[in-house]
Amino acid sequence: MEICRRKSAIEISELDPFLAELLRQIPASANPDGAPAAEQRLFSPPTNGKDTELCAEWKMYVEPELRRLFQSATETVADDLEQLNGDEKTFANRTLRIPAKHSDAWLSALNQARLAIAAKNNFTENELNDHFRSPIGSRRDLSLFQVNFYGFLQEFILREQED
Repeated sequence: MEICRRKSAIEISELDPFLAELLRQIPASANPDGAPAAEQRLFSPPTNGKDTELCAEWKMYVEPELRRLFQSATETVADDLEQLNGDEKTFANRTLRIPAKHSDAWLSALNQARLAIAAKNNFTENELNDHFRSPIGSRRDLSLFQVNFYGFLQEFILREQED
């Protein structure tokens, strides 16, 4: 996999089918529905429930807008990921071009996915900070790899925004 800036886009080339599939999973991974721990992580109230009035206002006024923003970002990413759809019978490497103007949506969706995956799997801080864990021997290991891969992409996008 190669990742670089080309004109007004971030280009991820030489994407093998495995990494392309992990990218295609971003929208589904970002969805916390059916996972209370992920819902709690993405939409945690500002006072951890200590100020019930503030928490109620948060739930009424802030959370719906957060959900809308998160959904919009995920939809933008899903649209960009359409480039990776096609003949799955070939093992040819793919290229994904992310318009620079979509960077914020990608950062949001990747962050949502990372938080949701970590919450659904109940990863510890030690697991999340172990970047050398290998090999992938279980679904949990794959999920941890996914969190780290999405973090790598976030880091690259952030660096490109700074330049």
